[in-house]
Amino acid sequence: MKRLSSLFLLLLSCYACVAQDDKPARPPITGIGSVTIDVDDPSRGAVFYMNLLGFGGGSAVCKGSGKNCLAVNGHQRIDLHMGSHPTDGNFLEEVTFLTSNIEGLHSYLAGKGVAVSEIMDVPKFNRCFSLTDPEGHRIGFIQYLTAHNHTHEPTQISSHIIHAGFVVHNRAATDHFYKDILGFRPYWHGGMKDDRDDWVAMQVPDGTDWVEYMLNIPLDADKRELGVMNHIALGVHDIYAAQGGLNRNGWGPGEQPKLGRDGKWQLNIYDPDLTRIEFMEFTPVQKPCCSEYTGPHPKP
Repeated sequence: MKRLSSLFLLLLSCYACVAQDDKPARPPITGIGSVTIDVDDPSRGAVFYMNLLGFGGGSAVCKGSGKNCLAVNGHQRIDLHMGSHPTDGNFLEEVTFLTSNIEGLHSYLAGKGVAVSEIMDVPKFNRCFSLTDPEGHRIGFIQYLTAHNHTHEPTQISSHIIHAGFVVHNRAATDHFYKDILGFRPYWHGGMKDDRDDWVAMQVPDGTDWVEYMLNIPLDADKRELGVMNHIALGVHDIYAAQGGLNRNGWGPGEQPKLGRDGKWQLNIYDPDLTRIEFMEFTPVQKPCCSEYTGPHPKP
């Protein structure tokens, strides 16, 4: 009888192992694929993103965008939703992440109980789907089906979206989604004071791009504050060279470069609807406050 009980427990253990192995593994998530930014005035928005930042359209990476698309590189783009009027004050409409297995990721998330849209196909170019995170932010995932060449525009200041930031009120719920379900990993955290986190950077699990939680933001924050918090960051080698390029493109007097609490040089400018576009050097030049970096730094 004792031998039978031991055999039963062994079989039960093996069944549990098989059941565990049957659960789909999370496919790779390698970086930011696109960001959609709402722009109230199409003409002013086009001048800012095309003339001032130097982004151009027409790249294959823009196929299927359905909006005014600007290529950043061969696998990243900025989609401008022209003439929109967000009622919640958040002009950063959507952040989309890259994957190499859109169907697998769709099945994985559905299996975790996440409500996901149907997969949309742009034959020969890309496949994508979207969802809403615990804070109500729209995020998506995209698989580009072919490699895209990209010609860097002579006036283009940056060729890499390195992070996107958005307001987070419930850090625990947001961590559960990005860290526990999607596999994002800590990169750096800190704040205006050493003993409080105002910013938490979480890198994609299989790359160096990240999302930035913007914490401790009042529920009644106005449009200007929300524009500062809900932002994107463009990576550059040299912040002063970036400033010079902006000046040549017609940027007027504004903020000066500053050394951030994370030890990286940065420069903030604002689009016509007050959405912050942050230029940031890829690597720190001094030790950051508050915490050490725990992941690799992005590259061009």
